[in-house]
Amino acid sequence: MINQEQVDGVSALNERNVNSITFTFGRLKKGVTPAEATDDINSIESYLKKTYPEDERPSTMSLGQLGLSGHYGPSIRAFLAGLMFLAGLILLAVCANLGSLFAARAADRSREVALRLALGAGRLRVLRQLFTEAVLISLAGGAVGLWGAVVLLGRLSVWQPFPHGPLGAIVNPDASVYGVAWLLALASGFLFGAVPVKQVLRTSPYEVIKAGSSGRVGRRVAVRDLLLGAQVAICAVLVISSMVAARGLVRSLHSNLGIEPQNATLVDIDLNMAGYRDYEVPAMQKRMLDAMGSIPGVASTALVGPQPPCRMYNMRSLVFADKTADLRPSNAAADSFTYSISPEYFRAAGTVLLSGRAFTWHDDKNAPRVAVVNPEFASKLFGSTAKAIGGYYKMPDGTRIKVVGIVEQGKHTANLAEAPQPAMFLPILQLPSNETWLVLRSPRDPQQLSAAIRATRRELEPGLPSYIQTWNIELGEAFFAPRIAAISLGVLGVIGALLSITGVFGLAAYSVSKRLRELGIRMALGAQRKEVLEAALGRALKLLAIGSGTGLLLGILASRVLASIVSLATPRDPLVLAGAVLAMSLVGLLATWIPARRALSIEPSMLMREE
Repeated sequence: MINQEQVDGVSALNERNVNSITFTFGRLKKGVTPAEATDDINSIESYLKKTYPEDERPSTMSLGQLGLSGHYGPSIRAFLAGLMFLAGLILLAVCANLGSLFAARAADRSREVALRLALGAGRLRVLRQLFTEAVLISLAGGAVGLWGAVVLLGRLSVWQPFPHGPLGAIVNPDASVYGVAWLLALASGFLFGAVPVKQVLRTSPYEVIKAGSSGRVGRRVAVRDLLLGAQVAICAVLVISSMVAARGLVRSLHSNLGIEPQNATLVDIDLNMAGYRDYEVPAMQKRMLDAMGSIPGVASTALVGPQPPCRMYNMRSLVFADKTADLRPSNAAADSFTYSISPEYFRAAGTVLLSGRAFTWHDDKNAPRVAVVNPEFASKLFGSTAKAIGGYYKMPDGTRIKVVGIVEQGKHTANLAEAPQPAMFLPILQLPSNETWLVLRSPRDPQQLSAAIRATRRELEPGLPSYIQTWNIELGEAFFAPRIAAISLGVLGVIGALLSITGVFGLAAYSVSKRLRELGIRMALGAQRKEVLEAALGRALKLLAIGSGTGLLLGILASRVLASIVSLATPRDPLVLAGAVLAMSLVGLLATWIPARRALSIEPSMLMREE
């Protein structure tokens, strides 16, 4: 901002109608509330609007904390809240899994506990041992997890997802993070360590020793059954959320952007940086287009400015109906995205011209003002696209512009979930732009094409800086949010599935282990394989079915929050529901495969001799 006058020849700081510099940073005085500060700022805005009605647009100011106070702040906060919620579900699933396994382990040690109690050991001493083991296991896992988090956060601190706008976010954990991690480890240890308390307190040494190793699995619903059902439900929530996010990402990648980024390369060029002034720019831009178009393999070249579509920020302009005489901002018919383009832009960008004509080099400053608009613009200004061709509208300075063409609707910001927005494309000779982007369409290898572009640029103007990137990579800014959502939820879904497999396997294996004698007797009496499997794995499969059904319903409800961050994400997609059911079926199959084989491989004669 300070050096703009030396570089561009003008200073936006002296232009009252330039509202692009609207972020003011400061600190509140002690005792001043945000509401009071906002009222104070808006009083200044009201004074400016009354004093300079021609330049000031109707607007209100607001205060927000740095970081998540912008346009995407609410969506990011909602997604982070959802991610923290799902991470909490993962923690609960871990506790449920460990609690179930710990209860099974305590049941397997029931004879040892009974002998210790019979020899005079106190029940509190036995419980103290169980709690100590649980907490030590939890702390060991917490230490490994914390180490992994430190390594991952270190990688994130140097990660640069946007090549054109490097980030400098340092995300090193502080003392409070370490403290919370250790508290969670301790709490989870106590939580799953408390599961077998009731079992130990009610243990009868006489009954356990008399029963020997032929204990039986009760028919009542045990605590570990409830924990496993909750764990499976959590897994289903995570699975369906990850599938919704992935499906939304796939749809976003194949959605209509109004451009075709495949085989397109962008070159960011600002002629002011090479010393070109306004009257020199058009000729240099024409030379640049001709030179770049002569590169072997380049099908078409064009200019667009000041930014191409699907960028974080793009220029907008108020437009008025042709009959509007009072051109105050409050009477505007629309606030339209505005692009300055050269002929051949629609071909180079892959934008479909629906009706009318595109621009030619005859659409210069001496020709009548013309524009190509999108359907949303036509609808707001003329009521329909059919009425737009040949119609006129006005710019804020009163200039009348004739609509000569209609192009397809597309996206204009980095938010793929944006509602349809009005947009107009004006000839670059009628709306000159010093800061432009070259669009080159070519099937050549991007690296070879970039080298050819640099060589051609050096021949044209050695002192002209440029930035070259494929349009697909440049769109990473727009696809960043859905990609991160899909990856994050995919990782959580895999973790949840692994935990569920472990939990269901633990219950099934425990059930088979405790009922070996019963299963052997059933087989000796002629029971069929199906009946043996039903007796051995019936409870585990029922819990899997109930937990999966509950989790799928909860997942459909929870996945609605993804629509704010992942464009086109919907839990009502039949493919998502079918995939979730298939995934949970695979979880059950993998978890019960080994216990089922063990149950079917029982030899009744050998088992009876062992007993």
